Amino acid sequence: MTGPYYPPLGPFSTGLACKCPRCGKGPVFDGYLKVREICQECDLDLSEHDSGDGPAIFVIFILGATVVPLALWFEATFTPPLWVHAVVWGIAVIGGTLALLPPLKGVMVALQYRHRPPT
Repeated sequence: MTGPYYPPLGPFSTGLACKCPRCGKGPVFDGYLKVREICQECDLDLSEHDSGDGPAIFVIFILGATVVPLALWFEATFTPPLWVHAVVWGIAVIGGTLALLPPLKGVMVALQYRHRPPT
C-alpha cells in the first residue's frame, strides 16, 4: 500500500453531512451546490462526479409527499383564504427545497463515488 488508508465510509452519512465521500472531512461543495474539483483534505478528484437531476427529483418526491397532505389537512381544518395557502405553502416549498438540495446532492455524489468503477 503506497498511499494513506481511507476506511470505507457510508455514503449516506458523508453525503448528508456534505463531506468528502472518501475521507469524510473535507467539504464536497464549493459554494451552495457546486461540487469541488478536488477535496481539500485527501486530494480526491471530484470533478467527474455529477449528480444530474437526481437530487431535484428526490426533493420533488419528498416535498410532494409531505406538503400536499399538510395542505389538505390545513384546508380541511382551518378553511383559510387562498392567498394564505399561497404564502404558507410557497414558503414551505422554497425553504424545503433550499434545505434539502445540498444534502441530497451530497448523497448522490457519495453513492456515485462508492459504486462507480475506478478509471
